[in-house]
Amino acid sequence: MPQVPSFLTRRLHNQRLARSDFRRPADVVTWLGAVQAQDYPAAKWALGLRAPGLTDEDVEKAFAEGSILRTHVLRPTWHFVTPADIRWMLALSAPRLHKASGPYNRALGLDDALLKRCRAAIERALRDGKQLTRAEMGASLRGGGIDVSGPALGQVMMHAELEAIVCSGARKGNHSTYALLEARAPRGRIVTRDEALGQLARRYFASHGPATLRDYVWWSGLVVGDARRGIEIAGRDLERRAIDDLTYWSAAGAAGTTARSARGAHLLPNYDEYLVAYRDRDAVVEPSRRAAASRPRASRPRATRPRATPRGSDVFAHSLVVGGVLTGSWTRTHQQNAATVDVVTYRRLDPADRKAVAAAAERYGRFMQQPVTCVQR
Repeated sequence: MPQVPSFLTRRLHNQRLARSDFRRPADVVTWLGAVQAQDYPAAKWALGLRAPGLTDEDVEKAFAEGSILRTHVLRPTWHFVTPADIRWMLALSAPRLHKASGPYNRALGLDDALLKRCRAAIERALRDGKQLTRAEMGASLRGGGIDVSGPALGQVMMHAELEAIVCSGARKGNHSTYALLEARAPRGRIVTRDEALGQLARRYFASHGPATLRDYVWWSGLVVGDARRGIEIAGRDLERRAIDDLTYWSAAGAAGTTARSARGAHLLPNYDEYLVAYRDRDAVVEPSRRAAASRPRASRPRATRPRATPRGSDVFAHSLVVGGVLTGSWTRTHQQNAATVDVVTYRRLDPADRKAVAAAAERYGRFMQQPVTCVQR
């Protein structure tokens, strides 16, 4: 098994992939700040990876009870956040996301007057603790004389999320629901903008560092000036160091981890924070890309996903990471009482690597609470 670069060892540790004492889904989400979650089942596994002993059922229960929430925040996609963080994160994110949505909303016929009517109708539909699916929300709006459906309905609901009116409710079968934010995250102390900027910077660089300003701007959705301001406010809580002529930030005095603890394999879900939370991903991707390209064409495994994107990885795929480096992809097939994990690698794995991959599949099985057969190609 190759030696893990110290840069990636620190990142694996800070992401709580190398070692973790977290036990609850909310612990993981609080630490990471926000966890990209448009693929709901996969995002649950992202939390399970960072909390030993956690099961899919545990995450589902936490989500139903509201100790973790799902909403549009930071970038224009869903994230898991906690009730304690959702309001100040929305306050930072909403103005920019509203501006980005403006042209699309106007193309769909959603002007300010109509969106205001929708907000009022949504609040009426969800009062008294009601939780409705998107289809049920659409039916409720149409019943009140507001005819929106398809993409327009999606934009209406995202607008209501950004306005801090709704967030996720408990699931109804395989369908997501909306609930009033007031019911899921009662108002607390008002956080000033500078406090929020500093808090977000501390949270990101502690949990995702070492990372660059460019990485942070991508993850947070902030403009460069606000991102710099957050780092400035965080002050001595962060430390900087030069790596390959770039400036990287991490939490000051953060404890490291041994290279041995970072040498394992991880079956990452799509959109996992280890890949998607960085604008520059060469440190994770390039070694595997070079290894795959150096093999004779006839001996390369048939890929089950597209080649790496210009940003450095295909975040739509479930990715295999070995020793901190992107090494392959994986798919899973669930039967009634068992599952199969099918792994396709970009290089030939040595026996230690293959053993680590098998152990990662077993951990996935424990999370899903069913036996798993691992096929390695």
